[in-house]
Amino acid sequence: MEAKAIPEVVLNSGQKMPRLGFGTGTVPLPPPHVLIPAFIEAIKVGYRHFDTAAYYGSEEPLGQAITQALDQGLIQSRNELFVTTKLWCTEANPGLVLPALKSSLQRLGLEYVDLYLIHFPVRLRQGAKGTKYGKEDILPLNMKGTWEDMELCSKMGLAKSIGVSNFGVKKLSELMQNVIVTPALVQVEMNAAWSQENLRKFCKEEGIHVSAWSPLGANGAVWGSLAVMDSPILKDIAVKKGKSVAQVALRWIIEEGATPIVKSFNSERMRQNIEIFDWELSESDAEKIKEIPQHRGFKGDRFVSEFGPFKTIEDLWE
Repeated sequence: MEAKAIPEVVLNSGQKMPRLGFGTGTVPLPPPHVLIPAFIEAIKVGYRHFDTAAYYGSEEPLGQAITQALDQGLIQSRNELFVTTKLWCTEANPGLVLPALKSSLQRLGLEYVDLYLIHFPVRLRQGAKGTKYGKEDILPLNMKGTWEDMELCSKMGLAKSIGVSNFGVKKLSELMQNVIVTPALVQVEMNAAWSQENLRKFCKEEGIHVSAWSPLGANGAVWGSLAVMDSPILKDIAVKKGKSVAQVALRWIIEEGATPIVKSFNSERMRQNIEIFDWELSESDAEKIKEIPQHRGFKGDRFVSEFGPFKTIEDLWE
């Protein structure tokens, strides 16, 4: 089976990134003997962009899958892959960023990542575990100092590009006041039922690429919904095009200029998700998709506290 070729976008760092990413974070996380074959299968299908994070617990199995893919000749060199990982909130503070990235690289078995992201605009007290932290553990993020450490990671060649995740327009604007290296990318929840129009407009003006997590609404997650997959509008377009609802939803993200991060450990769905680059939506399709009711899926309540920096959900996401 010949692997599908995925188009690339050139980030503001000059680096090329495939326009479709393979997500590796899920709850609960399957064991390595399930994850590693799934990641290898994704490489066989044609995925070259992999998205992980320190928080997910999937860095080590992803690294093992990359090693095995090289050994099997599925890829000729690590350079064929684009690997993203993320800085977790407990290390989002000056002095902790570089050691955190080095730990991620050790787990991945790599000398560098292609993209390193600040996972949330949030700092948690060191030692806070998973989701088992108290409201007193939510601290203000030293954005300027943390970004300076991200820039150091870039300067050292440990991260080819750097960016942020789950930042809104206000926080991105604040960050941009103090940067030497402009974020190459912002990764946010984005789908046809949460289009992030204002953020995408801001990022386009600033030359920052957008990648979309939860591109299909994450209906398998506790906070997810069927707003995308059960949308009558998307279903009608899918029937007309002879495509699946997922393919239409992903194609819409591509045509909006963003890069979807898909997540499926099912081989057939992996193939379907990649088959979105040789056809287009019509203008009337795009107009109809704009009519889909909008609502955020992931609320982030756990970061909200009357004693912390974010008193409301709006404070967190603005």
